[in-house]
Amino acid sequence: MNRAVLEADGEIVVFCDANTLLNRDAIRELVAPYADPHIGAVTGEKRILVQNSGHVSSAGEGLYWKYESWLKQLDSDLYSVVGAAGELMSYRKSLYEPLEPDTILDDFMQSMRVTLKGYKVAYNPKAYAMETASADVSEEWKRKVRISAGGWQSMSRLRRVLIPWPNPLLTYSYISHRAFRWSAAPFSLLILILINPILVCYNPLLYGLILAGQVMFYGLAIHGYWKDKKGEKNTFSFVPYYFTMMNLAVFFGLARYLKGSQKATWERAKRA
Repeated sequence: MNRAVLEADGEIVVFCDANTLLNRDAIRELVAPYADPHIGAVTGEKRILVQNSGHVSSAGEGLYWKYESWLKQLDSDLYSVVGAAGELMSYRKSLYEPLEPDTILDDFMQSMRVTLKGYKVAYNPKAYAMETASADVSEEWKRKVRISAGGWQSMSRLRRVLIPWPNPLLTYSYISHRAFRWSAAPFSLLILILINPILVCYNPLLYGLILAGQVMFYGLAIHGYWKDKKGEKNTFSFVPYYFTMMNLAVFFGLARYLKGSQKATWERAKRA
């Protein structure tokens, strides 16, 4: 990416992944928001191509990206997208900042550095990149652990965003959408399941119901795991299973980041 930007002579640079298919108007839609001089980068939407007979990973990944796209639209409406989709991303060339060679999440770091320069990152779902889902959950697991390791690395390098001046809305979006998801949320889920049995002693009805709900949820996640092992998909259990897998990946990603064992280069994932 750093070398390509040096060779490019246009005002806007566009990046996409090698395994994505773009809609016909993708580039036209990506550059349209640059009519606003406050826009420094524009990201498109990522869509997962899911077949009805697809694997549980396809259904989970497809649902996740619909949710993530909704959050990106909310971020953009509030102030700026925090964390662009590298499958289809564009920048003003003048704002592009060469990334460190060990950067894991290049799209996230580059788009956040654009916001730190005082510009906004716009979201335009009319430009979209389509790709098939990971071949199975084990392939998706590798991606999620890598992204989690990159999340911890990014948070360590973006401490300036935690200061709510001069962009309090950016700080709010970054903490609520990214920092908490990559750090506080998984640890909170773990603490909840550990302390819930103790809290039952103080209010058996309330905390008993909450404990029962947690046991039921993670029971469905385990059921989804066994169904997945058999190559089957269960509509009621694949969401708890995928959700649990994503949050577990945060702990493994943290371990990989602390050990410095996560490579910056992508390991090619098998696709459905």
